[in-house]
Amino acid sequence: MISLNRSSFLNKPGISGSCGTFSGAQRRRSASVRVVASSSNGRAGDRNAAVLVENTLKEMREGSSVIADVDSKSVVGGGVQDVYGEDTATEDQFVTPWSVSVASGYSLLRDPHHNKGLAFTERERDAHFLRGLLPPTVASQELQVKKMMDNIRQYQVPLQKYMAMMDLQERNERLFYKLLIDNVEELLPIVYTPTVGEACQKYGSIFMRPQGLFISLKEKGKILEVLRNWPEKNIQVIVVTDGERILGLGDLGCQGMGIPVGKLSLYTALGGVRPSACLPITIDVGTNNEKLLNDEFYIGLRQRRATGQEYAELLHEFMTAVKQNYGEKVLIQFEDFANHNAFDLLAKYGTTHLVFNDDIQGTASVVLAGLIAAQKLVGGTLADHRVLFLGAGEAGTGIAELIALEISKQTNAPLEETRKKIWLVDSKGLIVSSRKESLQHFKKPWAHEHEPIKELVDAVNVIKPTVLIGTSGVGRTFTKEVVEAMASINERPIILSLSNPTSQSECTAEEAYRWSKGRAIFASGSPFAPVEYEGKVFVPGQANNAYIFPGFGLGLLMSGAIRVHDDMLLAASEALAAQVTQENFDKGLIYPPFTNIREISAQIAAKVAGKAYELGLASRLPQPKDMVKCAESCMYSPAYRSYR
Repeated sequence: MISLNRSSFLNKPGISGSCGTFSGAQRRRSASVRVVASSSNGRAGDRNAAVLVENTLKEMREGSSVIADVDSKSVVGGGVQDVYGEDTATEDQFVTPWSVSVASGYSLLRDPHHNKGLAFTERERDAHFLRGLLPPTVASQELQVKKMMDNIRQYQVPLQKYMAMMDLQERNERLFYKLLIDNVEELLPIVYTPTVGEACQKYGSIFMRPQGLFISLKEKGKILEVLRNWPEKNIQVIVVTDGERILGLGDLGCQGMGIPVGKLSLYTALGGVRPSACLPITIDVGTNNEKLLNDEFYIGLRQRRATGQEYAELLHEFMTAVKQNYGEKVLIQFEDFANHNAFDLLAKYGTTHLVFNDDIQGTASVVLAGLIAAQKLVGGTLADHRVLFLGAGEAGTGIAELIALEISKQTNAPLEETRKKIWLVDSKGLIVSSRKESLQHFKKPWAHEHEPIKELVDAVNVIKPTVLIGTSGVGRTFTKEVVEAMASINERPIILSLSNPTSQSECTAEEAYRWSKGRAIFASGSPFAPVEYEGKVFVPGQANNAYIFPGFGLGLLMSGAIRVHDDMLLAASEALAAQVTQENFDKGLIYPPFTNIREISAQIAAKVAGKAYELGLASRLPQPKDMVKCAESCMYSPAYRSYR
C-alpha cells in the first residue's frame, strides 16, 4: 500500500500557530489519498501504482477534490515548511507537507520510523495487511516500555544494554525514545557516557547497521553527492566528529561514530528535536591508533591521519556542501576533535555557519551553571572566586573563558582583568607568562605573571583556589594531598572532576567527600553513586553536557538563529542554574535531577531563543509571545500515532 498525504493550512486570511503567524505561501488545502497496489503483481503492480500516484499528484496540483483519509493530527511527516524551505523544530506541530511512504504489512514492521510492534490495533492490522504477521495480543506502549526495561535490566554488562538499546532504535524508534525519556536517569549512562566510550572502542566488532554517514578521504570531491544519499532531506542538526579525541580515550578513528549517534539520541530524547531532522556524521581521515590499524575488524581507513592542507580541504568541502544541501540554518555541532583542529574550525566557520563545539562551549556552559548555582551554598558572587584548572585543552580553556565572560558581565570589569582570577595547569605545570612563547595560541590568554610551579598540589597551596576543575582526561590526578589542600583553604571547596569516562575522572565522589571530611561540593562528568560518609548520604552531581546542548540546540532551531553568540551560552547557563531547587541544594547538589530534563531543556531553549531575537540573529518572525510555551510545543513526542 502506498500512502500519499498532502496536508497544509486551509486557505484563510491568516492562521496563527503557537510559534507565530504564517504567510499566504504556506496556506493550502488539506487532503489525503491512499493508493493500493498488490505486491504480488511484481513490476506490473509497481508500474500501476506509479501511474496511480502520478495521476493523483496531478489531480492535487490542479486542485481536484480528494477525499481526506487522514486527519492533520495523525499524519506522519516533517512539520510545516516555511517560505525558505526549512522545517519547524518538530513533526508534531501543525501539519505536514507532501509525503509518500510505503505502508504494507511486512515492510511496515521493519520500518523503525512507523513500526509499533504489538501495539498495532485490530483495525490497523486489518487496514495495513498485518494479520498473521503478529501474535494476536495487542499491547499498549506502556506495557512495551515495561517489558523492554525488564529485558535490559537482566543484562549485567553495560555494553550489552547499549547494544539492546541500539537494536531497539533500529526496530521501533518511538518505543526507543519513550523508553529513554521515561527512564532517563537509568539509561543515560548506557546510551551516552560512560558506556558509549566502550562502544566506540569496540565499534568495529559490534557494527550492524549504518546509523549515520561516513565521509572519508575516498569521498573527496563528492561530499555533496554523499549527503544526498541520506534518505532524510529536512536535516536541522548535524553532529560531526573526526574521531581524533573521543572522550578521554584518544584517537578511535572511524569508530568514533558512537558519539554523534549518542549525542543526537539525546537531542531528541532530552531536547525534543525530531529524529528525522538529526544526522550523525563521521569524517574519516585515517587514524594514528596502531592498535586499530592492525585490527582485522577495524571499519575505517587503514592509514595515518591526514593533516594540513589535505585535511583542511576535506573539511571545507564538507562545510560548503552542508550549507548548500541543507541551508543557512542547519546546526553543525563539532564533537571530539583534537585541540589543534577544534579551535581552528570554530574560529574559521563561526562567522559563516551556525556552528557549536560541545567540548568547548557546551562543557563551559554546564560548568558555569554549576558555579552560579553553587553560590547559594557558599555565598558571595562568582567574582569572589579563584579558579584553578588541571587541563588546558579545549574544555579547560573554553570553561575558563566563559567564566571570565560571566564575571565581566556581572562586574563590568574588562575581560583581561577577569581572566586573572583563573589559573590553568597543563602537563608542564602552571601556565605563566615566562612560558608564553612556547604556548599554543588558545593557552596564551591564561599566561599570568607568576613563578613557575610544576606540581598541582603546590599550585593549590600557592594560588589558594576556591574552585578546582579537572579537564585533563587523566584519572586519579586529584590525589588525597590535593583534595586535603583544597579543604584546608576552603570551608566548602568546590571540586569538579569532569573528565570522561568514569575511569578517567580526576577523582571519585567517595574520594572527594572522604578526603574533604564531607565538606566538598562535588560534581563529575560521568555519574557516581551516592556516598555515605559519617552517617550522612551525599548525592554527587553530574556536570553533564546533556543538560545544555539539547535545549541549546532547540533554542537555535525554534528561533531560526543563523549564528551562535557567547551571550547565548551565558543565557543557557543562567537558565540551568535557575532550575536548581532548595531541595537539591539541601542534598549538596548544584544541578537539578535529570528526571525533569525536558522541562529544563524548554527553559534553556526559551532563554537561548530569546537572546537570539535580542541580538538580531533570529530569522523566524514574529517572535513568539511565550517562549517557554513555544519551546514545549516544538518538542517531539514519542507517543504512537494512529494509522488509518
